[in-house]
Amino acid sequence: MIILGLTGSIGMGKTTTARLFMDEGVPVHDADAAVHRLYAGEAAPLVEELFPGTVEHGVVNREKLAQRVVGNPEAMKKLETVIHPLVRADCERFLEEHRQKGTPVVVLDIPLLFETGGRERVNKVVVVSAPADVQKERVLARPGMTEEKLEAIRARQMPDEEKRQRADFVIETGYGIEPARQAVREILRQLRGA
Repeated sequence: MIILGLTGSIGMGKTTTARLFMDEGVPVHDADAAVHRLYAGEAAPLVEELFPGTVEHGVVNREKLAQRVVGNPEAMKKLETVIHPLVRADCERFLEEHRQKGTPVVVLDIPLLFETGGRERVNKVVVVSAPADVQKERVLARPGMTEEKLEAIRARQMPDEEKRQRADFVIETGYGIEPARQAVREILRQLRGA
């Protein structure tokens, strides 16, 4: 089974690209989606213990949590020590399920793949990228996003240029969905040796 790591900085088109892989029949483990599930389940009491008042009705309130950790490296580190092992365990269950099924290719959608040492867990890395002005426009269009929040997030992420250099494949997402779809198909063709 080939394990593809999909990554890219905020606003680069990673979620859309993950959907393009799914459209081609490739199972995707989405780390962000796993965090959402965990925040509504086993992670909630652990987060509440670290950051009292951030859980409501058994679910982590992401806005309240963000107010406590964004721009606070020490708090972010505490949160990551709880969340990363849970996400990794969720991912391992996904991989084991697909190994047993004999799935030829899977994608692990890992936002901070290089930053968290995720490179060792995958066979090849796909980086999604777009011009800086496109990235900024996409991110600032999100509800509740500000330039200050964007800069705090960027500060935690490896620069796009460095990610591109470390990648096995780069998908440019600034040109629309069809060129990105063709890039996904070409990567899969190469991996399958067709």
